[in-house]
Amino acid sequence: MRFDMHCHTKNGSLDSKIDIEEYVRILKQKGFQGMLVTDHNSYNGYRAWVKLRRQRKVRSDFVVLKGIEYDTLDAGHIIVIMPKRIHLRILEVRGLPVHMLIRIVHQYGGILGPAHPYGAKFLSAMCSKKMERDKSLAEEFDFIEAFNTCELPESNTKARAMTVKYKKPGLGGSDAHRDAYVGTAYTDIAYPVRNNDDLIYAIKNGYVVGCGGQEREPKEKNVILRVVPLGGVWKVYNRGLALLKSHTRRMNLEKIFWLNMLSTQKEKEKKEKIQKKIEDS
Repeated sequence: MRFDMHCHTKNGSLDSKIDIEEYVRILKQKGFQGMLVTDHNSYNGYRAWVKLRRQRKVRSDFVVLKGIEYDTLDAGHIIVIMPKRIHLRILEVRGLPVHMLIRIVHQYGGILGPAHPYGAKFLSAMCSKKMERDKSLAEEFDFIEAFNTCELPESNTKARAMTVKYKKPGLGGSDAHRDAYVGTAYTDIAYPVRNNDDLIYAIKNGYVVGCGGQEREPKEKNVILRVVPLGGVWKVYNRGLALLKSHTRRMNLEKIFWLNMLSTQKEKEKKEKIQKKIEDS
């Protein structure tokens, strides 16, 4: 099955111009069997697809999966894929440190990996000071985005080398925000993927058999971008938004903590009941 594993829709990403229904139409026309919706800190693109399905306005012969491109506080953009029945509000609140994001995602059975790991310094994990200081964090990723249409060939070459170094599967995605680039990158999976659980299983068990595509022609920077230090501006913007959302993020983290405590207590009670039955017998 051929998937585009990095897709932005205007239903969930402010910087995208493509409606989810149009995205699906173009990918099907190009021979794809599925896509992973990876809107910025939002599942709204995927929700729009679910609404269309419920209204029976779309056919079910194309697989649309729920992902997210998460803005971490300290390691750029990370693609997150959660099991089909797991819905964590915290993943729609940008600004978690990467080590905390890894812990939460894995705790709930999800997987994650860096988007364009050697792309723009302020957006890419392997160009961040956090990953430079703690290289062991790369071991905890479940996959690497090895090909991204938006990146230069040298960036994608480094990303592919990273998959070899850390022995991780490599995924490919178009990162398209305009219809002209939809389906310009692919991931081939030798497993029948119908939902997020299937995708997680396929990635974890070696069923990703290839990825690639075509890089875009590099555009010359305009005069403003030549003068303005974009990395510094982005850092201020990202941390500013993270600060604004700190209360919401804290409330969601507290909810996760108490749910875990409740789960642990129930598990403890279950074990005690089993032990008592054994003793009584």
